[in-house]
Amino acid sequence: MPGIPPALHPASDLSAPPAQAAACRTRAVPLPPMGKHSAHVVWDWNGTLLDDIHTVIEATNASFAEIGLGPISLERYRELYCVPVPLFYERLMGRLPTDEEWAAMDAVFHRHYWGLAGACLLTAGAADLLASRQAAGRTQSLLSLAPHEHLVPIVRRHGIEERFVRVDGRVGSSHAGKAEHMVRHVAALGNVPPERIVVVGDAADDALAAAHVGAKAVLYTGGSHSRASLRSSGVPVVDSLAEAVEVAEELVG
Repeated sequence: MPGIPPALHPASDLSAPPAQAAACRTRAVPLPPMGKHSAHVVWDWNGTLLDDIHTVIEATNASFAEIGLGPISLERYRELYCVPVPLFYERLMGRLPTDEEWAAMDAVFHRHYWGLAGACLLTAGAADLLASRQAAGRTQSLLSLAPHEHLVPIVRRHGIEERFVRVDGRVGSSHAGKAEHMVRHVAALGNVPPERIVVVGDAADDALAAAHVGAKAVLYTGGSHSRASLRSSGVPVVDSLAEAVEVAEELVG
């Protein structure tokens, strides 16, 4: 998820105080040997494994109503969304928000989003796909800009935590996107070379983060971006997670 902009998405700055954040850092699990032609998939969460885009729009419009902005449609959201996030707001409002406006929008959105997020389901077929890859000896991990202290409990509630060798949510600010988080995530994986890694996400920022570490990317159309926006990233664009995995294996085969 990114991702979706901080004031409009669960990936914004809801980080815990330093001591609490340190206590909820990710667990690391030793990676099994990888097959010569197998991809290690780094999954995105919001808008990719979690089918929450309609919840994002619902929470966005509820928060907009509180701060005096008109509603936005899913299609319009996908057309306007971009990273760096301030450019999204400039497109939406015709100007950059002040720091005070940003903080207010962020707080209001999160109140609405986290009140609704518990009802979100995994993307169709995601649970079976993750299980089948694990059973086949393929490795996969999860990297999200959703705050770590929110990410881990919701992943556990969906019963898929054990499908990943590592689960990393964000600790600290995410305004600049996922690239530096990807650097830390890949370093923590240890013995997975970047050329065997394929990032599967729903946003152009996922492709940028992959390129930042020398990995490949496949982008899924079910989340925050329009197809045209995804295609502009220059990486494969797919309409299902199953297709994303197929393409990922082709990219490293």
